[in-house]
This record gives sequence, C-alpha cells and structure tokens, in this order.
Amino acid sequence: MDEVFKALADPSRRRLLDTLNERNGQSLRELCSGLSMARQSVSKHLAVLEAANLVTTVRQGREKLHYLHAEPINAIAERWIDRYDAMRGQTHADLKTVLEGPVAAGDFVYTTYIRTTPERLWQAITNPTFSHGYMGHAIESEWQKGSTYTWVEEG
Repeated sequence: MDEVFKALADPSRRRLLDTLNERNGQSLRELCSGLSMARQSVSKHLAVLEAANLVTTVRQGREKLHYLHAEPINAIAERWIDRYDAMRGQTHADLKTVLEGPVAAGDFVYTTYIRTTPERLWQAITNPTFSHGYMGHAIESEWQKGSTYTWVEEG
C-alpha cells in the first residue's frame, strides 16, 4: 500500500490516472498529447504507476497500451475511507454546506467549524424539511420543554 500512496502523491501521476479513467487503453503517444510533459517524463511516471500496480500494459503490435487498474485504489478506500465511516463525515460536510450556503427552506467525535448564525443552526436541527436533506431523517416536535417528538424516516 505504501507504493500506491507514493504513486498517488504526485499530481502528474494522478492526472495520468484521471486521463486513463476517462479513456482506458491509451498509448504513450496518446497520453503525451493530452499532457504538457515530455515523453520521457510521462514514461517515468507510468513506470512508477506500473510498479504500484495502478497501471497495466498490453502490447498491441508495436504499441504498448496503458490501462487503469483500480483495485489498489479500491483497497485504499476500503481500508482508509470506508473504515472511518465516510457517511458520518459526509453528513457533517453536507450540514456545513447547507448552513454556509444561501438560506433555504456514536462512537466518533468530529469537530466541524460551520460559519453560520445560531438561528440557522437551530433551523437545521429542528426543521424537518431542512434536516431530511442532510440526516436522512427528521425529528418533529414543538421544541418546548416537556413536548413529545416523532422520528420521521426518509422515504
């Protein structure tokens, strides 16, 4: 996995992977034409990507075609993203986006700084229409001391 992280650390190599993701099976000449890099530089980057098992090659006549091999990236996602519950993090990011945007109708600790007013934060928490958008459920209540509440599932 270290080789994959090292390969992904370089923006030029990430750009090569993006190019192959857009259209797989490109020759060195085709890859060079879409990038502002010398042929030798592209070859060196491809060698690093091949060593990390992110790119595979197939000979077709005199040309060597390059293909994206996404399995190592998927392994990283499973190990480093899914494991840390991306949904919870995305929920906070969505709340931040909604609260910082224009006004519109467990076991983990997250610190998220949201630039908003107390009134808008209260609306995000208590308005069922608002909260459905980022939590997937809503709580309906009068929001007074002693009042009851109803948990409303999305659907």
